Amino acid sequence: GLAGMEQRRIGQLSGGQAQRVAIARAQVGGASVVFADEPTGALDSRTSAEVMDALIASTTGRGRSLVVVTHDDGVAARCSRVLRLADGRIVDEARTRTEESR
Repeated sequence: GLAGMEQRRIGQLSGGQAQRVAIARAQVGGASVVFADEPTGALDSRTSAEVMDALIASTTGRGRSLVVVTHDDGVAARCSRVLRLADGRIVDEARTRTEESR
């Protein structure tokens, strides 16, 4: 969590804490689309899962879309739609069971 860290600057937080701050800012801002560029890139696997849980929970069922850019197949697998790019072009599209079951 972030309890007790209100006075710290972003550079004084761990990678996971900084990601949580970014998620909180997106929630407060009320954006209809949340963009996450490599949200788990510098995190260990446990913290990566926590960050993705928070991102998904903050958008799913709230009328918000989540757009994630990642090189991590595990992160991509948690998304309902995956577009793969090569040389600036979409080369593959997949929908997960999560999307298909809606």
